[in-house]
Amino acid sequence: MAGLYLHIPFCKQACHYCDFHFSTSLGLKSQFVDALLKEMALRRHYLPDPAAPLETIYFGGGTPSLLTGEELGRIFAAIQENFVVSPQAEITLEANPDDLTAEKLAVLAASPVNRLSIGLQSFHEPHLRLMNRAHSAQESGEAVRRAQAAGFENISVDLIYGVPAASHEIWETDLARLFELGVPHVSAYALTIEPDTAFGRRLRKGTFVAPPDEFVARQFEILLAQLRRHGYEQYEISNFCQPGRESRHNSNYWRGVPYLGLGPSAHSFDGRSRQYAVANNPQYVAAVLERGEVPATVEHLSPLDQANEYLLTTLRTSRGCDLGHLRDALGFDLLATRADYLRSLTEQEMATLEHSVLRLTDAGKLLADHITLELFAEAPAAAGA
Repeated sequence: MAGLYLHIPFCKQACHYCDFHFSTSLGLKSQFVDALLKEMALRRHYLPDPAAPLETIYFGGGTPSLLTGEELGRIFAAIQENFVVSPQAEITLEANPDDLTAEKLAVLAASPVNRLSIGLQSFHEPHLRLMNRAHSAQESGEAVRRAQAAGFENISVDLIYGVPAASHEIWETDLARLFELGVPHVSAYALTIEPDTAFGRRLRKGTFVAPPDEFVARQFEILLAQLRRHGYEQYEISNFCQPGRESRHNSNYWRGVPYLGLGPSAHSFDGRSRQYAVANNPQYVAAVLERGEVPATVEHLSPLDQANEYLLTTLRTSRGCDLGHLRDALGFDLLATRADYLRSLTEQEMATLEHSVLRLTDAGKLLADHITLELFAEAPAAAGA
């Protein structure tokens, strides 16, 4: 079930919380598409079984909805030329509401794209302005309605919680507006202040005050309660869906399925190593078009790396982390070496442990990063040490 990820590194403007790689200058967009197609040909044999059909294709960014119909058509033609694509492939494109005009949606509906991931973030105008989003609160709902009218039923929307506010009323209203749209998938993320962002710089200057952890935790609890009440399942800490409507592409990431990432800053995974492309548009374009090479760093994963990646990804999901697999397949027996800590997690009702599968409870999900770090496997001590 291999996947293909394409990073489209352009945005109209910089959101104040975003630390993904992108550029607000569109001057290199045409050359970037040329480079992307050439990289695709250069790396068509990267996946362990190049003849296996692609089961998922994901356009991320950046803002993939900035691609023109002609650019999107060229990319899909190259995908068909270089790979076998399953007839049932999930093909997702991330989009901003302001890009989803009737004309753009007609182009997307005529393309192989069959799933939209729409970055709403909020229905509250002051919060959108605070985050420096390009769309308005009115456009948030209208974009989803237009997409549904254009024939897109498989839609995911993004929301952000933990935005500074006097109470939880705005967040509760955002969720109420969400349920009116009836979309099958929701990704909800806590506002995270990264150092190299506008919010990060304002935080250092004292012109931005992040809400206390207790405020963010309460909004997460409200999120869980409301989504469950409306029939959504939490299959990963930040991802919720109506029954059977998981994101197949992202689920494969969490299951350790190989994927090929194309474009600047894109990551790839072949089961044994990871590859990270340079996060610089001019360097990427020049290297691929002029020298026929992909400027990337390769990281070979040791058994310890693989064990900790397995722990990191699976513990975030509703499936949980199979500590028996960690022991039998990768040689790290946390059931024995961390028995006391595992017992404390279950006694504090932070997690359940059944048939060697560790699953976080709602309380544990609030501390998922801390618990994961506590459980990270360590390299065996050297002989005689």
